[in-house]
Amino acid sequence: MAGTLALGRWQLSRAAQKVAMQAGMEAKSTMSILDGRVLAARADPALELHRRVALRGQWIPERTVFLDNRPMNGRTGLYVVTPMRLEGSAAVVLVQRGWVARNFMDRSHLPTIESPAGVREIVGRIAPPPAKLYELSGSDTGLIRQNIDLAGLAVETGLALLPVSVQQTGAAGDGMLRDWPQPAVGVEKHYGYAFQWFALSSLIAILYVWFQIVRRFIYPRRA
Repeated sequence: MAGTLALGRWQLSRAAQKVAMQAGMEAKSTMSILDGRVLAARADPALELHRRVALRGQWIPERTVFLDNRPMNGRTGLYVVTPMRLEGSAAVVLVQRGWVARNFMDRSHLPTIESPAGVREIVGRIAPPPAKLYELSGSDTGLIRQNIDLAGLAVETGLALLPVSVQQTGAAGDGMLRDWPQPAVGVEKHYGYAFQWFALSSLIAILYVWFQIVRRFIYPRRA
C-alpha cells in the first residue's frame, strides 16, 4: 500500500510540474511579438519557445523539404519546411510554412510551393523542430523526409540555422493549411496513472481487510 500510494503521489507531482509548464507556455504566447533580429541576437533562442515572432527575410527555396506522414484536420500529408535568411543577419530560421496534401497515386510527385523572391514578412510562433517519427534507414535525406535534425541539416546545407524553428501562422492564402496542433504537455496522462496507483492501493487495502479481519469473523477456524 505504501509503495502504490507513493507512486500515485509521484504521478500527481509530475502532473503539477506539467501544469506549471503549460502555464509558462501560455504566458509566453501572450507576450509581445518578438522581432526576428532580436531572436537572432539571443544567446539562447530556445528560451523564447512558444512566443509570437515577426520575421523579415528571404526564402531559400532550393532548401525546401517536405516532411512525410504529417496529419492535419484528420488528413495525412506533408509539412512544408523552408529556411528563411533573416534580414540584416547571417542567421537562418527554419520555417514550418504549413501542410499540403500528398499525391498518393504518385508518391514521388511534389506539390508546387510558391516562395517569392525578395524580402518577405511572416508572423508565427517560435517552436521546437518538428516532432520526430519512426523512420527507416535513409529516409532522412532527399526532398521528402520523415524527420529533420537541425544540426544535421545545418551541416548538410551549410546554413547558420538557429536551434529553433518557427511555425508560420495566418490565413492559408498560399494553399497551405496552418491549423497547427496546440502544444500539450500530457497532464491527463499523469492524472490517469495516479488514479490507477491509488485504485490499486485501495484494492490492496480492501483485500487485506477482507482476508485478515472480516473473513476470520465470518469463517472462524474450527477447534
